[in-house]
Amino acid sequence: MKRIMTATVIGLLCLGGAAGAQDARSPLADTVEARQAAMMLSGVAMGSIKAAIDAGQPIAGQRFPTRALSRWAHAVPGAFPAGSGAEAGVRTNAKPEIWSDRAGFEARAADYAAAADRLAELAAGEDAAAFAAQWAVVRASCQSCHDRYKT
Repeated sequence: MKRIMTATVIGLLCLGGAAGAQDARSPLADTVEARQAAMMLSGVAMGSIKAAIDAGQPIAGQRFPTRALSRWAHAVPGAFPAGSGAEAGVRTNAKPEIWSDRAGFEARAADYAAAADRLAELAAGEDAAAFAAQWAVVRASCQSCHDRYKT
């Protein structure tokens, strides 16, 4: 009986070790991958909006992508919780300054959100020149954050 118990315990420990080895990623690894996907989609939206501007398309057709961009802009700070840097075990371009200069990061994210909100407001109107100018403001706010906080 003692041998059976010992063998069972050893077997369970081996199974537990194997299961742990299969998923050695941080619980925040999915968060990192989700924010990376959202950043890519943000880039797609910006490119799509710019293409519509360049083609002289009615800005009303940009209501959905500008609202999506605005919603993402407000979610950006929450996509970078503590522990979701390189220590999450997933390749990331996020610099450690996102967490060590959190106030600066959140200020830039707030600028991005305000710029994206204004772009979405303009998409509900008919002023194509103001819409195009605001797209440039949104782009500059993106770049400002990337320059400081992205490798």
